[in-house]
Amino acid sequence: MIEIKLFGSVNLNGYTFIEGFPGIGLVGPMAISYIIDKLGMKYIGYMQSDHFPPLVSIHKGEPVPPIRLYTADKEKLVTIFAEFPIPIELVDEISTAIYDFLRKSGIVNTYSIGGIPDTGETVQKPFVVASNSSITANAVSSGLQAIEEGVATGVSALLLMKAALDKGNDICIMVPVHQNIADPAYAEIAITSLNKLMNLNIDITDLDKEAKIVQAKIKEIISKHKESHESYKKAVDDTSGPSMYA
Repeated sequence: MIEIKLFGSVNLNGYTFIEGFPGIGLVGPMAISYIIDKLGMKYIGYMQSDHFPPLVSIHKGEPVPPIRLYTADKEKLVTIFAEFPIPIELVDEISTAIYDFLRKSGIVNTYSIGGIPDTGETVQKPFVVASNSSITANAVSSGLQAIEEGVATGVSALLLMKAALDKGNDICIMVPVHQNIADPAYAEIAITSLNKLMNLNIDITDLDKEAKIVQAKIKEIISKHKESHESYKKAVDDTSGPSMYA
C-alpha cells in the first residue's frame, strides 16, 4: 500500500502541484530540487510504501524519506521530490495515490516535468502535452511545441490521463535530452517554461551548480540501489530454497 502522509493539517485548496520523478536526463529531480531551494519551500510530508527500495536520504544532517512533499504558501505551490526511479510495477499505484491526494486536497492544476529523447535538431524547444486543447494552445503561445502523436509513460502519463478523463487541468513539459546525459541546462529549460506558464519568477542564476549536486546525488542513489538489488538477489539465489525475488 502506498500512502501520502502529512505532518499535521495542511490547507492546499487552490494550490498548484508540480512533479518530476527521476527519468531520462534527470530533468525532473534537478528542476524540482532547485525550485524547492529557491522558493524556500517547506517540508510538509512524505510518501510511504513497503515496496519502496530500502534507502533513507540524509538531508542537512538528518534522515528523511526518499519521496517528500514541499509547499510554498506565497506562490500556492506544492511539489513532490523523489530520489529514486519508480519501478514500473508501482507506477499505477503511485499515480493513483497522488491523484486521489490532489482531488481530496482541492488541488486543480498539475504540472509535470520530464525528458524526451533529443531528435538531433539544432534548436530544440520543450514539448508539451496537456489534458485539454486550451491548455495546449496556451503553452504553444508561450513557446512550447505541441506533441500531436506519440506515447507517454510513467507517473506523469497516468496523471495526465486521469485528468483528461475527469476534465481536469494537467500539463506535461518535456525537455529534449540526450539519453545518457544529465545536463543542468535541461532543468533550466524546464524552469524557464514554468516561469512563463505560471507567471513565476524563479531565478536560475545558480541552477548550474546546484543541479549538478542533485544530479550526482541521484546517480549515486541509483547506483547503490542497483548494487543492493543485485547483492540481495545473489544472496537469495545462493540459498537452497526457492527464490522469492523477481
